Amino acid sequence: MSLPLPQSDRKPLHTRKITVNTFARTDGLWDLEAELIDYKAYDFDLQAGGRRKAGEHIHHMLLRVTIDSEFTITEAHAAYEAAPYGNHCSCIAPAYSGLVGLNLLKGFRNQVKLRFGRTAGCTHMTELSYVLPTVAVQTMAGERKKETAENKGDKPKKPFQLEGCHALRLDGPVAKKFYPLWYQEPKTKSNK
Repeated sequence: MSLPLPQSDRKPLHTRKITVNTFARTDGLWDLEAELIDYKAYDFDLQAGGRRKAGEHIHHMLLRVTIDSEFTITEAHAAYEAAPYGNHCSCIAPAYSGLVGLNLLKGFRNQVKLRFGRTAGCTHMTELSYVLPTVAVQTMAGERKKETAENKGDKPKKPFQLEGCHALRLDGPVAKKFYPLWYQEPKTKSNK
């Protein structure tokens, strides 16, 4: 379903693009490479000097994390192709190696906020890191299905995506239809 048509004529102002590509490595780990690009639809002067033409990157940040099968970050690298204050912005890149050891599924965004909030990090790089957990889940979904198929004789393990969002709640219709083994009747006043 598309968005409804705008109620008024409009002119473009700002574009932010976030792209994430993921890769299976030959050593059994996975790389997630995220990129954030910002640009304006008009020319403007930079406070730090110089002029940006419409479409020229204001922000262009890159972040690569390597994760293991448990979603723990084993390696992290940040880089800047464009930043409004040049080296004053990009000098924080090495700090993002501090993502190593964090788990994408265990309080990741809160941990990132604690480590890189405000002046301890870069607003845009930190924001870019926030997309990594859901992308990692999508990356690993095929791996998890393969593991489940290979372990049919074992006691089934609850799929990791259950309880991760509204649609995948244990007492919802998706769990009832697609994950009946883990489905739970909704709690009502009478069965609490």
